[in-house]
Amino acid sequence: MPKVLISDKMSPKAEAVFQEHGIEVDVKTGLSPDELKEIIGEYDGLAIRSASKVTEDIINAATNLKVVGRAGIGVDNVDIPTASQKGIIVMNTPFGNTVTTAEHAVSLMVSAARNIPQASAALKEGRWEKTKWGGVELYQKTLGVIGTGNIGSLVIERAHGLKMRVIAYDPFISQERADDLGVELVELDELFRRSDFLTIHTPLTNATKHLVNDAAFDQMKDTAILINAARGGVVDEAALDRALEAGKIRGAALDVFEEEPVGEDHPLLRHDNFICTPHLGASTEEAQVNVAVQVAEQIADYLNKGIIQNAVNIPSVDEEEMPLLQPYLNLGERLGSILGQLAEGGLKKVDIEYAGEVSGLNQKPITTTILKGVLDPILPDSVNLVNAPLLAEQRDIRVSETTKKQAEEFTSMVRVTLTTEKRAWTIDGTLVHGTPRVVELNGVELELVPDGRLLYMANRDEPGLIGRIGTTLGNAGINIAGFMLGREAPHQQAVSFISVDQTVPADVLKQIASEENVLEVKEVNL
Repeated sequence: MPKVLISDKMSPKAEAVFQEHGIEVDVKTGLSPDELKEIIGEYDGLAIRSASKVTEDIINAATNLKVVGRAGIGVDNVDIPTASQKGIIVMNTPFGNTVTTAEHAVSLMVSAARNIPQASAALKEGRWEKTKWGGVELYQKTLGVIGTGNIGSLVIERAHGLKMRVIAYDPFISQERADDLGVELVELDELFRRSDFLTIHTPLTNATKHLVNDAAFDQMKDTAILINAARGGVVDEAALDRALEAGKIRGAALDVFEEEPVGEDHPLLRHDNFICTPHLGASTEEAQVNVAVQVAEQIADYLNKGIIQNAVNIPSVDEEEMPLLQPYLNLGERLGSILGQLAEGGLKKVDIEYAGEVSGLNQKPITTTILKGVLDPILPDSVNLVNAPLLAEQRDIRVSETTKKQAEEFTSMVRVTLTTEKRAWTIDGTLVHGTPRVVELNGVELELVPDGRLLYMANRDEPGLIGRIGTTLGNAGINIAGFMLGREAPHQQAVSFISVDQTVPADVLKQIASEENVLEVKEVNL
């Protein structure tokens, strides 16, 4: 009989699920690292939330452990590389709290519109301030939604029920998906200008950090209300403070902050038209039960049947196949990630061609890793090697695979073509002594080791440009670790990847983009 340890507080229903599946279960919460290390060798499975830290020491002591299940999304408290090396599956439950987070966002919107927290606080203090706290209706107002994924789409559905008009900004969905949601797709600037209410449902990435900033507030209506129940840092809190102080918007409601917990001296707390909650988006009884039951069912299915659900660290591959496939899995995810970070517009198709020796292997896991790479920049908290195909299907992204027995110049070749509503991107990759290499991008040959922090640049090949770019980076304190250049022909289009040691600030990217003959510049993190 398999044996599972529940080491963090979670719904008792998790324990019941394990028992129903014939799995012995112990509940021991509040263990110190040494106490957990001492007993972990007894267990086949470990169910956790955020308190338990599954470190390298714990994993090395877990001689029988086969699976770690996180009741929730984040798995930053698990040493995933070490777990993978030891063959331990790491799972999460990315969809268990979508409804409750969507409902919390709607609750914040209603509360901000009607000044409910302020009026309640005043009345409890003995002040009957009926005139002061009058609000606005949601009916027939325009709701702007940034991000239309699992949570954003649920907010859209509820907004339709409130008879609101909904516009949305999401560069990664197709027009067909937008039509299904019943939203008008607009560019971000237009969304800022038109929205009466604006709600954020996007992960925090390099592209979304401080997405709502001074420039955004300058474009908003002075009657607009901002809601963020997604991730702290998407909203520039200093800019929000200035906007509230200057009366540039009517109000704001935040459930998340750049630094948590928030101190009593936080400048936003002084504004009467600002309401907040302490990261309660997923904190409902139902959500806590959902994630506990889901993680227990997933661990039980794996231990009893070998079924892998919502794994974050390994595709479904037979033990014999893994040594052959692993280098291609690494290559595929990097090729997908590069295209996912470079491409813009709603994703339409992912076409994958396997040529040479790789055409004789099991390509399904490689395709899954490519899809994960493509989607990871969009959904960093929820996409994994199991649900990537489902997420692509839900977003109406068509995926095709073709094989060729011979590769033209290499023993094996993987070609990925990503088509958006704006354009198509094609990348070719191969293995050199088992190490991934990019050998062509959009028809331009190059030699790139896809690793680390890279600055991508497309430009016309003219003298002096590379020197000016290097000077710009140097003046900004950005150290260049490597430079890879490919070009069609002299004075024609060129493609560069500059390996850098630090994140390139947005103003430096803007300065590079303004250079004559620079066509495009972006940062890529691998």
